[in-house]
Amino acid sequence: MKRTLLSIAGFDPSGGAGALMDVRVFTAFGFHGASVLTALTIQNTLEVRRVIPLPARMVTDQYAALDRDMVFAGIKVGMLGSRAVVPALGRILAGHPEIPRVVDPVLRASSGARLLEKAGIAPLLRAVRGNAALLTPNMDEAAILTGNPVRTPGDMREAARVLFGLTAVPCLVKGGHLERSALNILFDGRRTAVFGHEKLVRNVHGTGCFLSSAILGHLAKGRSLEKACGLAADMVHAAILDSVKPGKGRRVFRLFLG
Repeated sequence: MKRTLLSIAGFDPSGGAGALMDVRVFTAFGFHGASVLTALTIQNTLEVRRVIPLPARMVTDQYAALDRDMVFAGIKVGMLGSRAVVPALGRILAGHPEIPRVVDPVLRASSGARLLEKAGIAPLLRAVRGNAALLTPNMDEAAILTGNPVRTPGDMREAARVLFGLTAVPCLVKGGHLERSALNILFDGRRTAVFGHEKLVRNVHGTGCFLSSAILGHLAKGRSLEKACGLAADMVHAAILDSVKPGKGRRVFRLFLG
């Protein structure tokens, strides 16, 4: 029975994002959460001090061990840490066309630390092409991936279309950094959908991880892409209101239990 969702992501010791956050969300959906770590980070709720990518062979070996033992209901990809991991990622995604795969292209931490070198961007887009159900960049990531500024909802719409053209994968551009409202804009190759919420003035760590993992949870339960994106955005909005501050820096999500 397919009751396992797999996270391929970095390790955030603060528990606010990365593989730890992904598995917490998967559990809230009633799935078993498994993870393949791509990098270790030295960080807290204040900042990312160092990123230590794991060797590509170690990433491949982690995945192979899990794949021999479990049947996945979905895969979520987050921070890769190094372009050396990208070819392995492409093979993993291509090997599971029957399940939903959500790719969150985490390129830079909020504190400014680079989480994937610039030379890894083009290979990442090639690896993802035709091999995922959804791409979920935020506005800054969409700008880096497309090479165009993304500052307005109109820019977000265009970026989603451009990224679909580059990858043949539906794209949800996350607009949590817009000034007046929080908008997410989806282009699935045929139509555009907009998901909006009131802008909440709370500096919460891990919103992108939460959103992409929740979308995967809804997709794994059989919901349509547009429905999954809308429901996940609602969940993130509610969870931001319920967030806590365990340290001296950014807020984090509670253990979400549905």
